Amino acid sequence: MNDWSFSDLELYDERICEIAKSHGLDWFPIIYEICDYYEMIGHMSYHGMPSHYKHWSYGKSFERTHQMYNLGVEGLPYELIINANPSIAYLMRENPLYLQILIMAHCVGHSDFFKHNRMFKGTRPEAAVIKFKSARDRIKKYIENPSIGVEKVERILDAAHSIRFQTERYGKKRVTHDKIKQDYIAKINNCSDASIYHNVDLTRFPIDPDYDLLGFLIEHGDHYEDWERDLLEIVRTESLYFIPQIQTKILNEGWACFWHFKIMNELELDQKYHIPFLKSHNQVVRPHIGAVNPYNIGFYIFNKIERELGLEECFLTRDTHDDESAIRMFLDRDDFEELNLFSYSHQKRAVVIDDVSDEIGWKNVRQELIRNTGVNPMPLVYVDEVTASGELILVHEHDGRDLELSYAETVVNQVKNLWHSDVKLFTVIEDETWEI
Repeated sequence: MNDWSFSDLELYDERICEIAKSHGLDWFPIIYEICDYYEMIGHMSYHGMPSHYKHWSYGKSFERTHQMYNLGVEGLPYELIINANPSIAYLMRENPLYLQILIMAHCVGHSDFFKHNRMFKGTRPEAAVIKFKSARDRIKKYIENPSIGVEKVERILDAAHSIRFQTERYGKKRVTHDKIKQDYIAKINNCSDASIYHNVDLTRFPIDPDYDLLGFLIEHGDHYEDWERDLLEIVRTESLYFIPQIQTKILNEGWACFWHFKIMNELELDQKYHIPFLKSHNQVVRPHIGAVNPYNIGFYIFNKIERELGLEECFLTRDTHDDESAIRMFLDRDDFEELNLFSYSHQKRAVVIDDVSDEIGWKNVRQELIRNTGVNPMPLVYVDEVTASGELILVHEHDGRDLELSYAETVVNQVKNLWHSDVKLFTVIEDETWEI
């Protein structure tokens, strides 16, 4: 039985907002929705969007999470909030009052981060829900169209999902091939020393490597029907919306924890609420065995910045940094030692410690942390060339980590489903060039 009422939530929401405003936080209005654990699993599976389009992979995620939760192997998140204006956050009906208060304070931090961090400037939060609803309705229309149907729609979505993050990762607007070519011609014609551009081949297509594979397919797939191109646009638009969240997972969670901790302490809660809050907070920000806990690293970073540089620098960090830049700028050898971070690798059947955070190894540990932060764990693939016969040549930008060949072959076959001709992917396996 719940130990709270809606009036309790409204009262504490007002008090949380008063404290947050007194510290200078500025967030989108937050709409809280009460749901049970079953509905929360559904929200998780569909990325929190109340109007997300349906796909079998989301249903699979729901069934897996539901089964693991019922077996007691996996828990559910304390909170779920989406980047929208107004923001939408979910509170589980089963949560006790102290946890609902904690979640609301946490969500204020998240919404403030969404509103101000530079990585989210192109996500158009005021149109997020409408945009997802429009995509869902269009996909439903295609499925119900007798000349298209669910099988054709899923074939395109399956292929697009396999490369959903092979698109622009840093917020730059896409420039068409024709515009790039015109710009090069203008530069060459207006340059006193044309030899500067001797490596530029204007007959090559594309002229420069194109790292936006989804954008390339949309622009140059002249064989697509309108509904097929629309499906690719939907997947690409959604990916551009979620990439900033991937790039700021550590800072976003750290900022939310940093503020829920301050706010909860200033609420002066009764001990029957405050002590369980401290326990939950410590569970959230504790180190994880065998893995990096983004809540732990992010909370540590903002506490260090406040301690050494002041609260104003915390707000500047919220505005300007992503996870990679913050790790580079704010964590030094002492921090890596205190966080007890190390790097390891799998060699044959053994796990081997590669580096520890001592005088010699801490920089290598930092680099390994960065390589596994944000979008960096995702392979980076670019369009290198389209041959005269129409063959699409892709290149994996190898960074020392080999692709899993069986998975890569599946993805290449999916790309072939989207292209009108053959597809080749070149990578490096065990220091040798490999063609898929």
